[in-house]
Amino acid sequence: MTQISVFQLVSYCTCGILAGIVGGLLGLGGGFIMGPLFLELGIPPQVASATATFGMTFSSSMSVVEYYLLKRFPVPYALFFTVVATVAAFIGQHIVRKFTIMFGRASLIIFILAFTIFVSAISLGGVGISNMIGKIHRGEYMGFENLCNYDA
Repeated sequence: MTQISVFQLVSYCTCGILAGIVGGLLGLGGGFIMGPLFLELGIPPQVASATATFGMTFSSSMSVVEYYLLKRFPVPYALFFTVVATVAAFIGQHIVRKFTIMFGRASLIIFILAFTIFVSAISLGGVGISNMIGKIHRGEYMGFENLCNYDA
């Protein structure tokens, strides 16, 4: 059994709280931040990946409930994507397990996690910039106000 000090326990809890706050503010679901954080804290890759995914389940579930209550939730699409994601998760887990056994290295999980985060960050940034450029060209309101003009 691994022994951890009180300082490590407090730092782990503090990092978890900060990652949850940042994940919530950025809308990333927490797992995007928790996965690399767990790896940095020395948690084995299999445990880090599973725990981050489990944490994302709760934040994703709350988003689903929110959209459903706002009547912005197409149930047939959601069911289709749930089935596709579940099948893809099982297939991906099977393939990664085979590669991990074949190569004898759990670092493969770290590389997959890093690649996924990199592609996600580039994609999110690209879509955001593309949307912003489109709004600028169309002259649409982007939510910014002049801070110097305050009408009390």
